[in-house]
Amino acid sequence: MSEAEGKADAGAMRSNVAARTLAYFDCFAGAAGDMVIGALLDAGADAAALKDQLARLQAPGCEVSAERVNRSGLVGTKFTVNAGPADQPQRGLSDILSMIDAAGYPPRAAKRARDIFTRLGRAEAKVHNIDVERVHFHEVGAIDSIMDIVGSCLALEMLGVDRVICSPLPVGKGVVRAQHGLLPVPAPATAELLVGAQTVESSLQAEALTPTGAAILTTLSESYGPMPAMEVSAVGYGAGTRTEGEMPNLLRVCLGRPSGDGDADTVVELSCNLDDCTGEIVGAAIESLLTGGALDAWAAPIVMKKSRPAYMLCALCDPCDAPGIERMLFTQTTTFGVRRRLCRRSKLRRRHETVQTPYGPIRVKVGSLADEEITAAPEYSDCLTAAQSHHVSLREVMRAAVQATHKDRS
Repeated sequence: MSEAEGKADAGAMRSNVAARTLAYFDCFAGAAGDMVIGALLDAGADAAALKDQLARLQAPGCEVSAERVNRSGLVGTKFTVNAGPADQPQRGLSDILSMIDAAGYPPRAAKRARDIFTRLGRAEAKVHNIDVERVHFHEVGAIDSIMDIVGSCLALEMLGVDRVICSPLPVGKGVVRAQHGLLPVPAPATAELLVGAQTVESSLQAEALTPTGAAILTTLSESYGPMPAMEVSAVGYGAGTRTEGEMPNLLRVCLGRPSGDGDADTVVELSCNLDDCTGEIVGAAIESLLTGGALDAWAAPIVMKKSRPAYMLCALCDPCDAPGIERMLFTQTTTFGVRRRLCRRSKLRRRHETVQTPYGPIRVKVGSLADEEITAAPEYSDCLTAAQSHHVSLREVMRAAVQATHKDRS
């Protein structure tokens, strides 16, 4: 299928859906691949059209279905994949990408699916210390996970979703049984996928976040936090397999358009002056603030009374996190007082995309204002890993990523 045909196909998929540009995933009980696609179906994606689209993957004997189920008193949609023959082949990254390419999906849906699998493959490769092309994905390479990931991207396209925002992710506790035996929660691949994401403590003694769910949400989400200001047009609930527990095993998605302040939020800036604190303590405090929930933290040199050289230590945080961050400033520095300032913050819309470089795939964060792309920055951690793996400078990898980004735009 040509790109023009793919775009026409995408338009047909969205023909009966009002314009919705934002999807907010509220992961109050965790997330899995079947929960993501179930929530999108529950919010209005066409189940019959999705089934027809997934049939293009050419997986003999595989059937998909969706039904409304009850989870602790709330109703959601359960998406199920009947994988067919028990001897499904093991698939590597190149096999799965070829399946997606051969299906002729709309360009954006196909790119999202490719990005998710590429990132998932890199996570698996790192935890198993093998080349990404040798990864066979184990459980996540099974046809049900392929259907979950591709189906989620197709459902987002059906609903016209341009942006994805996610709540902080609960991961659960305990152990989970996998092909390699018992593994700690979060599973190693899930933990790797959480780099750069935000998590929240969960009391659930089980795997609340699966590798497939983590791959979808951490690849597509532009940010994490509370529900943004938006005009909600639809709400859907996707049901997981687990039926026990006090918390309904559901994932909620809210669809709509950002309000007038959709690209702005309110944050708190905390600051204190330190004229009797060593540089080592200030540096350690910055690290603690960042790992403790601050959105950003920094120090600047100042001169205080009696011409004493000093530092001004600042932290930016969500209003709900301000008490805890303030306490950290008191307990980890010598300050006797902390200033608090409420700030309105304007932000570029952010999304991640993956570009191919001579040093492997690199994620790039793209910032947009209205419909105009303003800036693009390669992810530091990806570039550093690639530089170390190929024994080249970090600067060289970052330059290659920027060049690949410009090439993709031309």
